[in-house]
Amino acid sequence: MAIPDFQTLMRPVLEYVGGAEHRKVPDIYAAMVAQFELTPDEQEQLLPSGRVTVMRNRVAWSLAHMKMAKLLDSPARATYRITERGKQLLATGPDRISMRELVQYEEYREKRDQRKDESQTDVTAASDASTGDIEGSEQTPDEALEAAWKQIRAELESELLDHVMQMSPARFERLVVEVLVAMSYGGKHANAARTLGQSGDGGIDGVIDEDPLGLDTIYLQAKRWEGVVGRPEIQKFAGALQGRRAKKGVFITTSTFSREAIEYASLIENRIVLINGQRLAQLMADHDVGVSIKYSYPVKQVDSDFFAEDG
Repeated sequence: MAIPDFQTLMRPVLEYVGGAEHRKVPDIYAAMVAQFELTPDEQEQLLPSGRVTVMRNRVAWSLAHMKMAKLLDSPARATYRITERGKQLLATGPDRISMRELVQYEEYREKRDQRKDESQTDVTAASDASTGDIEGSEQTPDEALEAAWKQIRAELESELLDHVMQMSPARFERLVVEVLVAMSYGGKHANAARTLGQSGDGGIDGVIDEDPLGLDTIYLQAKRWEGVVGRPEIQKFAGALQGRRAKKGVFITTSTFSREAIEYASLIENRIVLINGQRLAQLMADHDVGVSIKYSYPVKQVDSDFFAEDG
């Protein structure tokens, strides 16, 4: 069974909390996992940030929305109980509780309007309740924010690769060295990386020290290509490494590698890492090569330990 969206979780969560005097958040989460028969992989699925699982995030937001609507209250830390309003909605409400039902409560509308006025956007719904489309928003605010970030990131990587494709071969060779230096290869050593790229270089475009002392080196091959890089090119690079008695190499291209090239690189004794254009753009964005911060939005959460009672 797929992971339910946070609105689909509302009624099951409300029913479970209403089955006892109060319920702890870990117990609510465990009950929802069991009810929706989530597999171990589904339970471990993370938001793109990698800091929280999708299911825990959705349970948390279902609780938050129902608390805003006064269907639940929280008598203690990480503890919820059902209110008389919540019991009434269970008795008379629909089989699926969504934001369409919550918006009937004045307290909920006031909370939403307050947040909308403060942020100039309502990330909890696809549109205003008056449009009737409020139920169409299945993402939690965290998911909506991260989905928007992923879209912006994908567009950035595409634009980066377009610019890289316009570089001269010599400038591209310098770029790949810059990326590896930005990834902390060679540390702060002034001569951590050297661009070769000269006639008769034997298929080696650059060399970089793997550590600040230069005890080990990595050789580079850079191909600003549009066509697929095949096995013969990787074989030539492997031969160049052997000619220098080198063990490690990185082959970077703006295009892609054929299946045969990938298989060959995985089987030979020399350690050759293949980086295609998409991965190169990702590394540039990750390590601030050719990019700058346009703006940032700090996302904060309540520090529960700060409010915990002593003892």
